[in-house]
This record gives sequence, C-alpha cells and structure tokens, in this order.
Amino acid sequence: MTAQDVDLVVVGAGMSGIAAARFYLEVHPESRLVILEQDTCPGGVWNARRSYEGFWTQWTVGTAEFSDLRMPRPPDEDLYYDFFKSKHTTEYLEKYVDQHRFGGRSLRDRITFEFQVKSIKKQDTVWVVKGDSATFHASKVIVASGLTSNPNMPNLPRENYFDAPIIHQETFGQSSVLSSPNLQKITVVGAGKSSADMVYACVKAGKIVSWIIRASGAGPAFFLSPKGKGPYKNAFEIGSTRIAGTLSPSVLTPDNRWTRFIHRTNLGQKIVNAVWGGADKETRQGADFDRRKGALKGFENLKPKAPLFWQNGPGGLLLRTVFWDTVAPNVHVFLDDILELDTKLVRLKDGSEIVTDVLLCGTGWNAASFGFFESAALLRLGLPRPLLDEPAEEAALWARLQEQADHEILHKYPILAHPPDHPHKSIQTTPYRLYNGIAPLSDESIAFVGYTLVAIYCRGVECQAIWATAYLDKKLKLPSVEDRQAEVARLIAWCKRRYLSNGERGNFVAFESNFYTDKLLLEAGLSSHLKGWFRDYFVPGIAQDMAGLKHEYIAKYGDGNVPVSENK
Repeated sequence: MTAQDVDLVVVGAGMSGIAAARFYLEVHPESRLVILEQDTCPGGVWNARRSYEGFWTQWTVGTAEFSDLRMPRPPDEDLYYDFFKSKHTTEYLEKYVDQHRFGGRSLRDRITFEFQVKSIKKQDTVWVVKGDSATFHASKVIVASGLTSNPNMPNLPRENYFDAPIIHQETFGQSSVLSSPNLQKITVVGAGKSSADMVYACVKAGKIVSWIIRASGAGPAFFLSPKGKGPYKNAFEIGSTRIAGTLSPSVLTPDNRWTRFIHRTNLGQKIVNAVWGGADKETRQGADFDRRKGALKGFENLKPKAPLFWQNGPGGLLLRTVFWDTVAPNVHVFLDDILELDTKLVRLKDGSEIVTDVLLCGTGWNAASFGFFESAALLRLGLPRPLLDEPAEEAALWARLQEQADHEILHKYPILAHPPDHPHKSIQTTPYRLYNGIAPLSDESIAFVGYTLVAIYCRGVECQAIWATAYLDKKLKLPSVEDRQAEVARLIAWCKRRYLSNGERGNFVAFESNFYTDKLLLEAGLSSHLKGWFRDYFVPGIAQDMAGLKHEYIAKYGDGNVPVSENK
C-alpha cells in the first residue's frame, strides 16, 4: 500500500473536524489537507444517517452555526422557543462542506468517507495514519473524532439468549422501531436526553414503553424548561451570557470584585444558592415526580438525586410541551440495573421482568476511546488510558499536582468543599491531560479538537480550531511545560469538585463555555469577539460575534504566503 504525503490529516468530519479543517484552510488554502471520516456522511452526531423526526437540538437559532455562514431560520412548526429540529443542523452542515472551497476543492472533496483509522503513529517527525484502504504521511494531525463516535453499550449478561434487536441510539434513526407493527413492546435503558427522546418518540408511535434508569449510574437526568426570563427569550440565551457563567464557581472565570463577592462572601454564596435552588425547585415542581396525577408507578424514579447546581448526571431541555404529560401515564420507569437477558425478556436485579420486542440503548458514548493510538502514545500525549496501566511515577506526579490545585480551589470556592450525597459514577481511566483541552504537553505537531464538553458547542469548536491552527503553526507564546502541567492539573481538580461524576474526565465546562473560549482567543491574541463590558456580560453570545476573527487572525499572523481563499 503506497502512502500518500499530505500536510495535515484531520480525523473526523463531524462539527469539530469541519471547523478545524475550515479554519486551517482559511490560513493555508493550498494545504494538502485530508479529512478521514468513518461514517457515510458529514456531521457526526448531527449527520443524516443518525437523524430522526423526534430529534431536536439543545441550541438555538443564531448559536447553532459557524461565524462565516448563517443558518436559515427554520419554519415555525420546527421551532420551540428558538430551539429547532436537528434536521436543520444536518442540512446546514451538508451545505457548509459544499460551499467552502479552497485551492479549487470543497471541504466535501477532501473527505474520505467510510475510512476507519486503524493506527496513528509518529515516526521521527512524520505522522503515519493507517486505515484498511490507505496510508497517509503528514507533518501535522488534528484528531476530531469527538466524544460521540464510539457507542457505549451496557453490560448485558446472556445477551445471546435475547432473540430480539438491541439498538444503540446511534442507529435508532435508521431502524424500523417506530414504524414496524411487529415491534410493540419497547424497553429503553439510559438516563439522558437521547433516552428521553427515544422514549417520547416510541410513546407517540403508540408503543408500550418501559424505561430503565441504571441504579449504578449517575442517576436520572435534569430536564429543564426551555423558557427564558426577563429580556431573554429562552434558557439557552440566559446560559449564553457571561453574567450567568459567573454564578458557577470556576477556575475559568475572571478573578474580579464581582466573582470574589459572589463566591467568597456569605451574602454572595446565598445569592448563588438562591439562583440555582430556584431553578432546581422550578424543574422538580414542573414534573411533580411524587404526586403527578395519572402517573404510573415508578414515575417518581425519574426524580434527580443531586441538586441541579452540581450537574452530577445527564441533563437537557424539555423541548415538547407535553413531555411529562406523555411520559407519566404511559411509561413504566425502573431505577435498577439489568441482571440478565432472556428470550425477549429483560430481567432486573430486583427480580422485575420486562417483556420486550426491542431494547434501545441510550447509554452514551465511549468518551475516552482512542483505539488507534498505542498505549505508550496515550501516555505521552496525555490521553485517557486504563488506571491500571498508569506508571506509578506518573500517577504520583499528577496526584501531587491535583492535590496542590485542590487546596487552592477550595480556598477560592468554599462551596465546592461540601458536595451533597449523590450517586457517583467513577471512571476506570485517567482524565484528559491536554493543555486547554487541545494540546499535549509533549508534542506540538498534533492537536485534539472537540474533546471538551461545552454548552455552546459551535462556538467552542470554532474557537478550538482557531487556537489549534495557531498552535500547530507555532504562533502561540505558551507557558513553560511545568506551568501548563500545573494548569492542566488545576482544571482536572476543579472539574472533579465542580461537576462530580461529569467532571471525572477533567473536560466538562458546561456553564463556563464563554470564559473557556475567551481564554483560547485571548491566548491567540484575538479580541474582535469582545463588544464592551455590558454587551459581553449581559447580551447572549451568538456566532456572528466571531465573524471578524478570521480577518483579525490573518492580519496578525499572515495567511501562509499562499493565494487568498476563494471564500468571501
């Protein structure tokens, strides 16, 4: 197999891969850049293959787009408080990869679909990326396969006896579950938004539905109202303001008079507790888990176990006005673990038996899956690896750094010292140890985009793409390795304190999205996204805030001494 020499390999054609490839080509339009995608179409979790009618985004018009191309406003029937059906994101991304052209080729032209990356190895200064059908040699690599590429399947003892379909959320859209008259009794396992979407869709299709929330997991999800308050038309707008972000005690928020007051004084902490407590109470009252009229026994099992503030488990927004009215009287909810499967039967540990024609798994993704790297590379690059494989010296170093950071964090944010009792989902891998969630501490020729969980996703991956381009081009003035190491440890320690189960991997910055992206852009020497203190803090961030960043970047760093991009 002859190897193809290229300048940059991008692994993944989801949102993060598209963003990374596009911005790199804005700066280097003649670059020999290839995108390797395991699926048959672009878009990742939002691609056409995974879509189905009941699939809605958790973002809003004006935020669910990149800064250089507006997404047409969906029709009113596909909107709810400016949230919209995911098919419009699918259409937008399909259009995006066709319209963006560099060096005579579109982004789509550069994607090799159905390409399974088997290995990524560095030989001297060259990265060797191998698949079954081709090998690429590149001086730079961006890994953007993301956190939703590899389905996480639950442990299902006696699975071979089940004699019925077992379908992960990834392929639900392709299945015949909703339309088949032979599939009437549906069991869904999983606590998050995807499970809720499948449950709702199945009930609406006239199915008999059972919903299993695993007792060994992080507990039931919080599903919040999408409605806004005051001048904000929806909940996402509120969360997209920096002022809302300051109500989260975070190592990413600015250390100023306001944040010191709100997090280090008794009155300030009372305000924080009142805001978060009010949202928590409103959410629980809206569902009325314990006393809802007409609810089937078990509906109370959907009640979240930890307060909203801590974000210990999955969460999402209620984008259907009748969600609870649909679920409560029609869905049998179990809070238990699966003991085993039998012929068209799910048996739980408490002895309950659920007759079922199909088992749907809304069990998320293997968020730390990097099977194309060897174990030694995982260690060198700071990627998650089994805890048992961690060298003792390495483990001791990071334990010491995180302990030092933990003392600092608890001094600044005393509220984090007292987490509530909660179902804690531990992981058996090391956390991400990437600077800014993007860069290894040991290699400046590879970057990872899309591995930090941010609420404002399009903004997050676009800013990561900008930072990664500057990083790979060695345009950044980085802190020393020791200082970067300490900062990585601080983020990990804070994530574990702030977000409990969700923070175990050290890559969860849900309510700090704006401050995280500010950090990336300011480190890259860019500031055109800032509009003045009042607008920056109180006006929701939208994609168009970043429309000037490409030109600001090229004015600062140059365009690679190659012809200007064909995109206007």
